[in-house]
Amino acid sequence: MGATVTDPLVGRLVDGRYEVVSRIARGGMATVYLAVDRRLDRDVALKVMHPHLAEGTSGSDFVARFRREARTAARLTHPGLVGVFDQGLDGETSYLTMEYVDGSNLRRRIAERGALSVGEALHVTACVLDALAAAHRVGLVHRDIKPENVLLASDERVKLADFGLARAVTEVTSTTTGTVLGTVAYLAPELVVRGASDARTDVYACGILLYEMLVGAQPFTGETPIQVAFQHVNNDVPPPSDAVPWLPAEVDELVLALASRSPDDRPVDAAAALALVRRTRAALDEATLARHADVAPSIALPAATDPDETDLEDTADEADAGQATTRLATVPPGSTVALPIGLGGSVPSVPVPVVHEPERPRRRRGRVLALVLALVLALAGAGTWWYLQVGPGAWTTVPTVTALTEDQAREVLDDAGLRATAVQAFDATAPAGTVVAAEPAVGEPVRKDGSVELTVSKGPDYVNVPQGVVGKLQAEAEAALVAAGLTASYPPAEYHDTVPNGVVISATLPDGSPADPGARTVRDTAVALVVSKGPAPVTVVSVVNETLDSATATLDGLGLKVATAEAFSDTVEAGHVISQDPADKTELHRGDTVTLTISKGPELLPVPNVYGTNVKDATKTLQDAGFVVKVAHPQGISPLNMVYSQNPEGGDGKSAPKGSTVTINVF
Repeated sequence: MGATVTDPLVGRLVDGRYEVVSRIARGGMATVYLAVDRRLDRDVALKVMHPHLAEGTSGSDFVARFRREARTAARLTHPGLVGVFDQGLDGETSYLTMEYVDGSNLRRRIAERGALSVGEALHVTACVLDALAAAHRVGLVHRDIKPENVLLASDERVKLADFGLARAVTEVTSTTTGTVLGTVAYLAPELVVRGASDARTDVYACGILLYEMLVGAQPFTGETPIQVAFQHVNNDVPPPSDAVPWLPAEVDELVLALASRSPDDRPVDAAAALALVRRTRAALDEATLARHADVAPSIALPAATDPDETDLEDTADEADAGQATTRLATVPPGSTVALPIGLGGSVPSVPVPVVHEPERPRRRRGRVLALVLALVLALAGAGTWWYLQVGPGAWTTVPTVTALTEDQAREVLDDAGLRATAVQAFDATAPAGTVVAAEPAVGEPVRKDGSVELTVSKGPDYVNVPQGVVGKLQAEAEAALVAAGLTASYPPAEYHDTVPNGVVISATLPDGSPADPGARTVRDTAVALVVSKGPAPVTVVSVVNETLDSATATLDGLGLKVATAEAFSDTVEAGHVISQDPADKTELHRGDTVTLTISKGPELLPVPNVYGTNVKDATKTLQDAGFVVKVAHPQGISPLNMVYSQNPEGGDGKSAPKGSTVTINVF
């Protein structure tokens, strides 16, 4: 509390807007205060950069990067990231205002509990990775993932803090001194050895974070930060089940994947790592998720991992590589410290032992210290030259310029110290004047004095739908579209009564409108061509014995045409169908013809006149003519047996249906 009371900023109004209420925390690069935004009447976290970081040539560079990274971080919107509201300068005070999170942080949670349950550890890791994924998608890297920067709100929301500031400090320190700032317990090997970092560097730190939550301790500890860094470079992270035997193999595999020594063996970014965490959690049962390691809690944080607030300032104030190297033996290993780039190649292949030597004369000790200091400074100078002229310090990454206007992209590149050239290109989706690509691509390395070629959209490239599509054979229609700069797609073919097989029935644009000749659309648009399969197949049904009208209606309903022929029939009534061709159950196509034979009734035959002839002769004559004979004796039986009349009458062109009955009267 004493520090809070005596802090000169407490009670002051910063930039005429932010009233400082109390000090929350003090670190090596900035102090964080609780403040009230008088303009919007809300609590905010006010982060004030230490004045000494803005001093000298490198200081101006630091301030510029501090502000630029603040603007970049402010553009990130994600519920898991502490929001950046404002950035400004009040006299000599550079500050950021951020979302104030009422709660604790992960460091205190681990100290209070000793270790978290498996389920809670995976939940916190997933929340951190989800927040990081939003940053990685736009090419930003956090570079200082540690429990102090994972805030746990009072409503159990998980928030990732200090995004942007860590990157600004890292860039300036690396560029100006040949060193890397970071919390040594969470530094990835490639960051220690080469000063190189990308999204996988954050993934490594999340793996160490998960190990610490599960086990209650970090995988590597040592008397000094350089010993801890050495272990990160030269040793694989041990499986957490070495310390907590009941942890399942799935958890071991997850931790070892996230914290693999080789960046190539880790998930490519936070989104890929998050998918891995979620799969692991889904594979565990509820009993395992609820268990936690039996580790005694300790509110007194370990000296090798978690310095107090004043240690942070002491360990990060010095700016040259020689001082950074000489102080490694005395800085608490969990501090945000400056490590010389190339550490992995300059330390021995075994941990540095602590040797207690007898007291030597003061003069000899002074000479030895002077020689060591001179050697360190010489090595630091050579390393700085190599780093700035040849090594990672001579390079930067292409910032995010896609989706910006050309002027905005040029301004971003200019802020990054890069030149810009531009070429124009059509683009079907990007508005005219916006950047659609960069060469080198966003996130790729480029020399700090290099040039980036921007591809600027000219908007869509419109072409006209050609003639000769609908009504043409499929091959002809597609050739016409390709010649006009379009492509063809093919929905399912359709049957059509009049369009022949293989001919295009219709052409449609992606929005559903007809692709009529002369219609404008974007180049390379796929025009949907519906191709005919010809008339649909039908199965003939029987219409025999139906009337002609009924049979015609039935066949019309099947899409078939009707042809007719006539014939006499002794059995089928006149006007009815005697037969059909083809017969029923035959497979035809719509539009094919069925021929119907229609009955004219029985055939008419001439009736012979048998008047006056003997009954036997008359009967034979009529039967031979095709008739049935009936003999009648209206006047009784007579020995003459002569025909005196007949019905129907015969002769003189008289006729009757074949097979009909002729009655003859006999006396």
